[in-house]
Amino acid sequence: MLGGSFWIAFLRNTISVVLMLSFFLMLDRPRFSMKKTVCSYIIFGLSLIAGYSCWYLFATGSFVQFAALSVLPVIGVFCSLMSSEVIYLSLYKMALAFYLFSVCTFCGVDVARWWYGGNLWIDIFVRFICMVVILIFTWFKFRRQFLNGVDFLIQEMDLFSAATLFVSVMLGAIMAYWPNLQGFSVFNMVRAFLILFMAGVLQYAILHLYIHLGQEHYYQAEKELLEVNEQLLHQQMEFMRESEQEAARIRHDMRHHILLIKEYVSKGEEEELLAYLEQYGEDVEKWKVSAISRNRAVNSILSAYAKKARSYNIEVAMDVRVAEDLPVRDIDWVAILANVFENAIHGCIASRLQQQIIDIYIAQKRNKIIIQCRNTSTEEVVFRKGLPQSEKGGGIGVRSIIKAASNYDGETDFAVEDGKFVTRILLNLPT
Repeated sequence: MLGGSFWIAFLRNTISVVLMLSFFLMLDRPRFSMKKTVCSYIIFGLSLIAGYSCWYLFATGSFVQFAALSVLPVIGVFCSLMSSEVIYLSLYKMALAFYLFSVCTFCGVDVARWWYGGNLWIDIFVRFICMVVILIFTWFKFRRQFLNGVDFLIQEMDLFSAATLFVSVMLGAIMAYWPNLQGFSVFNMVRAFLILFMAGVLQYAILHLYIHLGQEHYYQAEKELLEVNEQLLHQQMEFMRESEQEAARIRHDMRHHILLIKEYVSKGEEEELLAYLEQYGEDVEKWKVSAISRNRAVNSILSAYAKKARSYNIEVAMDVRVAEDLPVRDIDWVAILANVFENAIHGCIASRLQQQIIDIYIAQKRNKIIIQCRNTSTEEVVFRKGLPQSEKGGGIGVRSIIKAASNYDGETDFAVEDGKFVTRILLNLPT
């Protein structure tokens, strides 16, 4: 700290507060509307600048020693309350903001002391330039990358890893801001530079590590989904072959029907002919295959898995009421319905009960699609964070359902009710 008047401290505090709040807000998905969020940030920022400037005015010594470290929890609590993200992601973003604040502080102070004899205005100018460069880079380059990968961070980062990162940054900050080592010397400059460099490399590496891990798991889930889709296509091809064989059989039998009808007509046996035609009509009704849904993708998926379920002697009941053309991708229908049905079949088999039932209800109400599946299940289903865990511990099917539903701002719910495993999914279609 190079000292200075109240207004010099006011300018320094303004740069620091604007940098940290702006950086956090750029990378955040706020809890409230953007207008309300920005107003809250402005009011809090002005209050913080005024408070810290008064602290400098009335207690300069304690301000120099503890102001930098105290700003982290103060701003961190406020930003976490304003954010809709999980707490450990807010901790990570706050660590990044504090790191950039430290870089600006040391660049301003050490450049002013090393080349300009401790000029106060050079300190402020360098801090201001660093702030502008960081915010411009964040807005046009880093922000998009971070927000595109934030879901991967949420999936991969837990509270322990975020706390470890936070503690490492705090330890680096404590060493960098240690009151007895703030005197100007080449050793202190090199020490501060190395600490900040190591902290920056650590955060950058962790960010890309978690994003890379999240992408790996995402691509693995997509691969699993494509495999399910491929299996479904093979089943559809099998249905087509069976239909062709059935059509060939009907054509073959039709010649015999025509010959017999001609025989009845030539002999004038009208009553026998009517009785035969009535019997033939009953047989045709038995051959008739009723469609489950007018939606081709939904019908194909449910037909394939209903046949698979019945091959295990599982009773299947379906009530499907959706339009033919819906703004839902076929691959998302596969991700949701195929996994729901597959999990239901596994649940029925695992229950080992004599009577096994799968009951599926799908309905469309305005711009919402409601999906509910109830299947026979064992009572010993293990849940973790509200999600059922498979015996193998994979849970890829459940994750695929949640991921596909999230494409439509959907909601999912899994529960065990009255000996039945219940899956509920709500999709919000674009209006």
